[in-house]
Amino acid sequence: MQRIILDTNVLVSSLIQRNFPYLIINKLFIDDKIILCISDELISEYYEVLQREKFARYPDFIKAAEALLATVEAKALKFYPQTEVSLINDQADNRLLELAEESKANYLITGNSNDFTMEKYKETSIVTPKEYWEDYQPK
Repeated sequence: MQRIILDTNVLVSSLIQRNFPYLIINKLFIDDKIILCISDELISEYYEVLQREKFARYPDFIKAAEALLATVEAKALKFYPQTEVSLINDQADNRLLELAEESKANYLITGNSNDFTMEKYKETSIVTPKEYWEDYQPK
């Protein structure tokens, strides 16, 4: 089964619009067609970002975010990265690469093309939600 990492921006998008991030979460992760890889640092970032006041303007965002985070904690596979990576200026993004290396994830899915300029990090392909959904999702 594919192992994937979701950048926080993908999680946020899945709660706001019914587009590719929503489909990845609700048609693949929730239905056990992929394995979501997380670390303590990533789940902390998920919580911190999803609780930002700016998202309260979206109807039912907080309730949906809490439900999604509970599902992530219950179903995702947790890893404890041992390697420190410093390829990207934003340290939070480097943590995703550290997790990719530790988990041997197949895909790191991100909407952040400014920081993630490489197509691959070791064994992990770095793709947008649209690319993943259209070209790489399990059939």
